[in-house]
Formats: sequence, structure tokens, C-alpha cells
Amino acid sequence: MLSKKLIGAWAFFVICLMAAGILSLTLSIVWRQPNLMLNLTFSGVNLTAGSVLGITLLATFVLSLLVITQRGTLGLKILNWILLGNSIVILVIGTYIWIFTLHERNNYHAVFGQQSNETKILIQDMLKCCGYFDATDEVAFGGTTCPNQAAATALNNFCVTPITKFTDLTLNNIFSTVDGFMAIVIGLFLANMCVIKKRQEFERFEKIDSKREGHSFF
Repeated sequence: MLSKKLIGAWAFFVICLMAAGILSLTLSIVWRQPNLMLNLTFSGVNLTAGSVLGITLLATFVLSLLVITQRGTLGLKILNWILLGNSIVILVIGTYIWIFTLHERNNYHAVFGQQSNETKILIQDMLKCCGYFDATDEVAFGGTTCPNQAAATALNNFCVTPITKFTDLTLNNIFSTVDGFMAIVIGLFLANMCVIKKRQEFERFEKIDSKREGHSFF
């Protein structure tokens, strides 16, 4: 029989997996709502990747509940292969975020340039800045902060710093969270391996007992 400590450890990581899936799916949905800075930080592809990750983790959580109630170790072994797949997905997402942050200023220069003039004006008014790298770079005239080129030049405050300050903090928090997801998957994988080993031992003793006409070693 499985020890209470092993069952408790396995259940802990399964609950954490469920929480990770809910968190990923919820944030990828909530962050699609109109929000100037979040909409600038994340593309639709980024948020779709978050949704896929959340659904994958929740599907793995449901599968883990199904296989733990079954006899034998086949289902648990399949679960471990799926957990390896989860870890690959998490690793790809985490690596993408890390690489993106290495060239964050240039990357968001392209993102800022793709925004409509109306959106640029709203961002400039919110952050009290004009243009991206300078007062002539991707600037949009209008609003209260940058009504014209003269005002933009006189302000001498460019959007690259406040934009990347927000995006860097946000992306670093996400990267740390994704790292946490990896720890959960690895923890469940190891706990699952322990459950498999214990079940194999139990099955071996059951076979020995049956050969000895039901006399148990326990």
C-alpha cells in the first residue's frame, strides 16, 4: 500500500498542477480585455500560447485523477510521458520569453510602430512621452502631451523607457511563474515515479503470495 506521505506529496503536486492550469488559462483570457499597456505587451499569439498551456495542464490534471484510481502502472507511465511533453511546452514558452527580453527595447520599437496613431496618442498621453527612441521616432501627434512636433521636442521625454520598464517587469514575472510551472511538473513526475515503484513492489508481492496459496509477507 502507498504511504500517507507519498499520497500527500502526489496530491500536493496534482493540486498545484490544477492551480497552474487555471492561472495560465485565466490570465490569458483576462489579458485580452482592453488595456493599453497589456495589449502592447502581449500579442494575440502570446495569449493563445498561454491558453494552450493552461488547457494542457488542466487536461493533464484530469488524466492524473483518472490513472491514480486504476490498478497497475500503465496509466501512470503514460502520465509521465505526458508530463515530459508538458515540460517541453513550458521550456519552449520560457525560452521564448527569455530570448525576447534580451532585445526588449528593439522588439517593442517594432510593436509600438505597428500601433495605430490613435493608440500611440493614448499611450503617449498616459506615459507623458513623445516618440519611441526620440521625439521624431514613431511619434503620433495629437492629444494633450504631443499635439505637435514642437511640443514633442520640448518635452524631451521618450516612450522607450516607460514602455520597457512596464514590459520588463511583466515579462520577468511571467518568466518566474513559468519556471514555477516547470518545478510543479518535475515534482509530479518524481512523485509519480515513486508511486509506480511502490505499485510494482506491491504487484510483485501479490504474485508471490498467490504462488504461496495466499500466505502474505505483510
